Amino acid sequence: MPLRLGARTFDDTELVVMAIVNRTPDSFFDRGATFAWQAALDAVDRAVDDGAGVVDIGGVKAGYGADVSVEEECRRVLDLVVAVRARHPELVISVDTWRSAVAERVLDAGADLINDTWAGADPGLRAVVASHDAGIVCSHTGGLPPRTDPHRVRYEDVVADVIAGVDALASSAVADGVRVDAILVDPTHDFGKNTWHSLDLTRRLDELVALGYPVLVALSNKDFVGETLGLPVAERLSGTLAATAISAWHGARVFRAHQVRETRQVLDMVASIKGARPPAFARRGLA
Repeated sequence: MPLRLGARTFDDTELVVMAIVNRTPDSFFDRGATFAWQAALDAVDRAVDDGAGVVDIGGVKAGYGADVSVEEECRRVLDLVVAVRARHPELVISVDTWRSAVAERVLDAGADLINDTWAGADPGLRAVVASHDAGIVCSHTGGLPPRTDPHRVRYEDVVADVIAGVDALASSAVADGVRVDAILVDPTHDFGKNTWHSLDLTRRLDELVALGYPVLVALSNKDFVGETLGLPVAERLSGTLAATAISAWHGARVFRAHQVRETRQVLDMVASIKGARPPAFARRGLA
């Protein structure tokens, strides 16, 4: 199905980069590189220039860390949403939050999508999204509460568990009034999962794609990549891009990424191999 978010409609062959811009002092990858106001705004501009169709703004580190109140989270993200909306009128703005109180304010300010990476932990979130005619990401965390890490988690079949979980959340979102063409589902690699689980999800992603909702994958520099290759966070780009290519081939449509330009190039190559995108030019053997 097409995906309609804000002023944009993405068809089912379009592969979309969702650029990560964290206004946090302690994010696992950039260690606060875009926490400062101007650094965050510059990062958004670069992401757009590099081919991002969505920018995902976050104000709270996903993992363990200092407590961040609703007011502090809003302070970090709200003004940036307003500035980005004025600067890039057609850009889809996503905010990474699980809190309905934050979602209410950022959607009022011009955001188009709520990236709920904590699987409906706030039951009021879906109604807020529906009331603003916005989009939502339905994720899977295996029952973990926000900002916690898995410990010896087990699944009889992780892919089946993910499919059942995100399908239930998506159905609840529709029942609460969210448009069906504004819903994405995310298997949520690493969240509530060990490395074997995340590899299995990537290998069998086509089973989740078959559910029918556009699939978002957040693979960028994650621990399952680092543990698979034995690499620290700063050296995980190649592994991330390999997982990105596999996920795109299996039918994922939105790719949350730190390195936008490299991700965009990989997705363009996959799209061309699939036959959905012509080469930028083709002279070899023809000139």
